[in-house]
Amino acid sequence: MLCSFDVFDDFMFLSGDSIFAVMLMGTLLYGVKYTFPEYLCTFLVAGGVSSFALLKTSSKTIKKLANPNAPLGYALCFLNLAFDGYTNSTQDLIKSRYPKTNPWDIMLGMNLWGTIYNAVIMFVAPLLFSNWPYANGFEAVRFCQENPEVAWDIFLFCLCGAVGQNFIFLTISRFGSLTNTTITTTRKFMSIVVSSVISGNPLSPKQWGSVVMVFSGLSIQIYLKWKKKKGREHKE
Repeated sequence: MLCSFDVFDDFMFLSGDSIFAVMLMGTLLYGVKYTFPEYLCTFLVAGGVSSFALLKTSSKTIKKLANPNAPLGYALCFLNLAFDGYTNSTQDLIKSRYPKTNPWDIMLGMNLWGTIYNAVIMFVAPLLFSNWPYANGFEAVRFCQENPEVAWDIFLFCLCGAVGQNFIFLTISRFGSLTNTTITTTRKFMSIVVSSVISGNPLSPKQWGSVVMVFSGLSIQIYLKWKKKKGREHKE
């Protein structure tokens, strides 16, 4: 839905700021305090991803920004950032307030409520609005009935998603939402870099500078965590 109103590079530019969104929501809503090195690492990673996306934007993309739907696309992106920051910060709060909560409890809650929301959007909304322009569950069911062989693909898709979610929620439970957001943002960034190289589009010096920014932030973050761990072991 976001990409139908906006372009992928611009979505990547804003999603690079999802790390800032997690820190901002955590600070505003729950009083979480971050150190200067954490802010520095976040700036390097998010800044590198965002600048890379901006530098990758072509002239055709810039022309698309004049499309009347672009403001709605940006509004949806910022709304996505706000909800993403709130969700991740709340997950950290749940874990700290209820230490016995395991990753699969949070995973169950997220998927249960996600299923309810999607069911309402896909099956209830089309009944209430005759010209409902978005996902229509009845059309999806009809498609599956007409093409039963798609069931195997749906099963594999769900299985891969479930396995992937295990890693996500285990990361959140053990290392926190900020680390998880950093990993997912870096993964998106690496997807763009790898696809650019494979497709034969050479990176400009400025784009390589963005790559250096991202990996510098990650390297500093890894070093600080290693140093902190060594300090704890030395005290023990």
